[in-house]
Amino acid sequence: MAATAGTHPDTHSGHRHPTADVALRDAVALRLQGAGQRSTPARDALVEVLAAAGRPVTIPEILAAGAGLAQSSVYRNLVVLEQAGVVHRIVTNAEFARFELTEDLTGDHHHHLICSECGGVDDVPAAPAIEQALHLAVSEIERATGFSTTAHRIDLVGRCRTCR
Repeated sequence: MAATAGTHPDTHSGHRHPTADVALRDAVALRLQGAGQRSTPARDALVEVLAAAGRPVTIPEILAAGAGLAQSSVYRNLVVLEQAGVVHRIVTNAEFARFELTEDLTGDHHHHLICSECGGVDDVPAAPAIEQALHLAVSEIERATGFSTTAHRIDLVGRCRTCR
C-alpha cells in the first residue's frame, strides 16, 4: 500500500512534521470529497488527534485529547471518516471500540494484539517473513476460491502481559 508522501511521524521526537500535516489534511479532504462529504473543523481536529496518538484510541481518549470536541460530534464524524476510508475501527470485547487512521494514509502497515481481558490494543510491526508467508497463503486461497484480495489485517486475540 502506498504511503502518502510526508505523513510519517518524526520517530526521534515523537512529533509530526508540518508538511506531513498538510499532506495528510489534503489526502483526507480528497477521500471525503470522493465519499460526497467535505472537510470540517471538527473532522480536521479528529484526524489531528488520531494522527498525534499514533496508536488505536477509544472515544474517551479522543475526547480527552481533542480540544473542544463534542462527544456527539466525535461519534458522527468517526462514522463519516470510516465510510470515507480515513479511519479504521478496531472492535474488541471491551466497552469501547478503538480507532486509528488507515494504513494507506499513514504508510504504517502493522497488525494488532487485542487483549480479551482488558480490551487493550497494541500495534505490532508487520515482519517481512510473516508477510511473505501470508502472501503465499493468500495466493493459494485466491487460486482455490476465485477471491481477489486487495488488503489484509491480522488481529491476534489473547491476553496481554498485564492480564496473564
